Amino acid sequence: MKFNIDGRLFQQQLQAVNKVINSKNALSILDNFLFQLEGGYLTITGSDQENMVTARVEVADSDGDGAVAVPAKTLLEITKEVSNQPLTFSLNDATGEIDLTFLTGHFRFMGINADEYPAGEKPDADAITLTVPSSVVMKGIEKTIYAVSPETIRPMMTGIYWDIHEGDITFVASDTHKLVRYINAQVDPDLDTSFIMPAKPASILKGILGKEEQPVTIIIGKKGAKFEFGDYTLSCRFIKGNYPNYNRVIPTSNPFVLTVDRETLLNAMRRVAIFASKASNLVKFELTQDGIRLAAQDLDYGTSAEERVMCEYKGNDMTIGFNSLFTIEILNNLGGETVLIKLSDPARPGIFEPQDQETNENIVTIQMPMQVIE
Repeated sequence: MKFNIDGRLFQQQLQAVNKVINSKNALSILDNFLFQLEGGYLTITGSDQENMVTARVEVADSDGDGAVAVPAKTLLEITKEVSNQPLTFSLNDATGEIDLTFLTGHFRFMGINADEYPAGEKPDADAITLTVPSSVVMKGIEKTIYAVSPETIRPMMTGIYWDIHEGDITFVASDTHKLVRYINAQVDPDLDTSFIMPAKPASILKGILGKEEQPVTIIIGKKGAKFEFGDYTLSCRFIKGNYPNYNRVIPTSNPFVLTVDRETLLNAMRRVAIFASKASNLVKFELTQDGIRLAAQDLDYGTSAEERVMCEYKGNDMTIGFNSLFTIEILNNLGGETVLIKLSDPARPGIFEPQDQETNENIVTIQMPMQVIE
């Protein structure tokens, strides 16, 4: 088994696949890449048992098809040092010894029998296939992944919920403190299905899609899905369980509307949040017809801050508290120049949304308020 490959391209594919490999694995074979050479194409595979990423790349002067597992950390370290050179990869089938040759030298190390590497799951016979633009998948993950819960007590909340209908794909994420619902109607899937995608493969998919502009083919089975795009494939298992009814959580009657420049409010929040209590991160929004007064204090250190932000507010005067870290996250990810914050009373969730929604898109974020003690 032998082939030649551009060092920079080789390292790029290795880095993409390496995103799925854990720093510590229950199976030592998963510390390796699986290389499979066939018909002048090299397939590089990485896995953590739950998820699998493959990259396919054309190579030159290939001689002899075959397969071998290669230590991932070692290969990444050495290709980093010679990424600007052509490389020749040679495997001694009898001994398992690998020789990686570059312009001025070579590296020699041992490979591992490819038969030890776990095989990927075969697709269900009744799997559903859906093809969508990469931009739809990219935006859906970007707009929601920050709201995924890090707590494993409720596993369903640790992933992004894909709710696919005739006419749109809805992406939802929530950590119970905030919830994001992003609807994209650029495509008509012409089917009804749903699944919960774990945060790790969603993050990997977002990272690789940033380099691709080709459509994504999604093969949806009972236990998992496969995403095929360009030279890459990502397979993941779903999170088991029923996702809560997210539409029921979103308030339908928040009559008081605050209209404010997103960047102005975001920058003010960042400044005031420095002096918020480290235990609660509480920032008070004091709303009047004249604008917003943001206020925070940390009684443990005797510090406080306040800042006024000009805005347009239609509603009753109100003081409502929000977790500053969550609010900053929401404003960072919401997009648009102007934000609408819709409220009803200090004990009910606030709705954050851009004043101008993108064509065929709708994004709504809700945040639970915090108790304000005067």
